Amino acid sequence: MKIIVSGGGTGGHIYPALAFSKTVQRLDPEAEILYIGTERGLESKIVPEANIPFQTIDITGLKRKLSFDNVKTVMKFISGVKECKTIIKDFNPDLVIGMGGYVSAPVVYAAHRLNIPSLIHEQNSIPGLTNKLLGRFVDQIAISFEDSGKYFPEKKVVLTGNPRATEVLGNDGIKGKKSIGLDLAKKMVLIFGGSRGARPINEAVIKILSDFGKRSYQVLYVTGEVHYESVKKEAALAGNYENIKIVPFIHNMPEILAATDLVVSRAGATSIAEFTSIGLPSILIPSPYVTNNHQEKNAELLRKANAAVVISEKDLSGKRLLEEIDWIFEERGKLDKMKRAAKSLGVQDAAYRLYDLSKSVVKKRRK
Repeated sequence: MKIIVSGGGTGGHIYPALAFSKTVQRLDPEAEILYIGTERGLESKIVPEANIPFQTIDITGLKRKLSFDNVKTVMKFISGVKECKTIIKDFNPDLVIGMGGYVSAPVVYAAHRLNIPSLIHEQNSIPGLTNKLLGRFVDQIAISFEDSGKYFPEKKVVLTGNPRATEVLGNDGIKGKKSIGLDLAKKMVLIFGGSRGARPINEAVIKILSDFGKRSYQVLYVTGEVHYESVKKEAALAGNYENIKIVPFIHNMPEILAATDLVVSRAGATSIAEFTSIGLPSILIPSPYVTNNHQEKNAELLRKANAAVVISEKDLSGKRLLEEIDWIFEERGKLDKMKRAAKSLGVQDAAYRLYDLSKSVVKKRRK
């Protein structure tokens, strides 16, 4: 089977796309995958590193407010569709899959215009603008949360979960701790703000570095590359502690997650898929800067199941964060209860479900 995959902008679109692509390659060694992204997006760095063929198109996203830039975006969309048609004709795929982000819009629409089977995958509980627009043109719509089904034509919707959930299973936590120089015997808190970092989380953590230094657990603090140097300077002033590791980025996240006892992060859909797949308790700080406030809704699903503690960004402080972490570790049975609750929400076979759906779409069209 030959498949074109497209998705970009953030890790929340890219990592599920890569997890799906790797699953296809493992299950069908003769399969051919082509990833279409943008030259400026995060995907231009991550996808080639995964050894997946990669091509770029020139496209930008729509502004939420009225702007002349939107006229340019529409023009780029039209030229992008034309460019995508050429790529699709040259590659001759059996299926085109959009994983979200504005780059997938011209790719999937071009497939529709060429009568190529297509589907989209929605990671969030509230769909993004691109997938809402594409829903009418595709054969099937794969969703990660049941709640998002109501935004799409009911007959097209299939609950698959997020493919990234499958990729993080079965990894070696000991190897993960060794890779970063952490104590194998101590419990570990992982703190990160997504692929680019999050300034409010960094500001809260900086204030309690010296407190972390006195705790029996250890902390792996991922700042994001943009914030790394400034955070390191603050950490030096607080005192460098053996039980605190500060890094700009993690390249072996599945292994690190396997080593983690509690995670502090934003509430992106892909992160939540990872946490619930392996049963990882979390303290979630939803980003208020995302479309339709979908991170808050993602986080609320875990809070209701007692799998996570949720702190709004406006209520976030170093003191509050430290109190929540200490409480989860110190209250008897709390960590184990959260683990079980998180695990109960996971869709561990999500990548396989999406692969089966892909084959089904192709098979139906061939009849």
